Amino acid sequence: MATDPTPNTAPRSPLTRELVLHTALALADQHGVAALSMRKLAQQLGVEAMSLYHHVASKDDVLDGIVDLVFNEIELPPTTADWKAAMRDRAISTRHALRRHPWAAGLMESRSAPGPATLRHHDAVLAILRAGGFSVAMAAHAYSLLDSYIYGFALQEANLPFEASDDLSAVAEPMLGPTPAEDYPHLAEMLTEHVLQPGYDYGNEFLFGLDLILDGLEQAR
Repeated sequence: MATDPTPNTAPRSPLTRELVLHTALALADQHGVAALSMRKLAQQLGVEAMSLYHHVASKDDVLDGIVDLVFNEIELPPTTADWKAAMRDRAISTRHALRRHPWAAGLMESRSAPGPATLRHHDAVLAILRAGGFSVAMAAHAYSLLDSYIYGFALQEANLPFEASDDLSAVAEPMLGPTPAEDYPHLAEMLTEHVLQPGYDYGNEFLFGLDLILDGLEQAR
């Protein structure tokens, strides 16, 4: 009679809040935040669900924690940096973080119990804007405008039917399909004369819009 293989007796890493949150972050990245549950998180960690509550209070606490991990990935220039260059660098870093964690765009500003990285991030951005000559009200306007653009672009980018490395001609042709280009001349013109040109990168659309916003804020300041 065959015997069961020897069980894996390798010691498991001690359960900590940090381990729980990083595991939750990986699950959200892989399956989306809607699929994240305490039960699935416990299964991934190889523990009973009740064990998690020694380290996190609830699923909302987990969501607060993983959003804070994403904020911690965003590079913040020093508060002494030129405001315009600092906001540009911060926007680019935020977009990169949201590309790594596409689920996060809809949650970044929704948490009612923000963590230390989240609060540190917001305070640093405001400090840079205030040091750059923005009034309190204008700093609030600038922050809202920039984040609306960054998060909106990230949501749009996450739902595009292609990746940056894709052959865009293979994506563009089915969009027009068998319909004659003369029925949609401006769409056909944009695809052929802009999107399908050598070296086209959709990410450049982000930078174009970002620079327009920064130039406008410079004038409003």
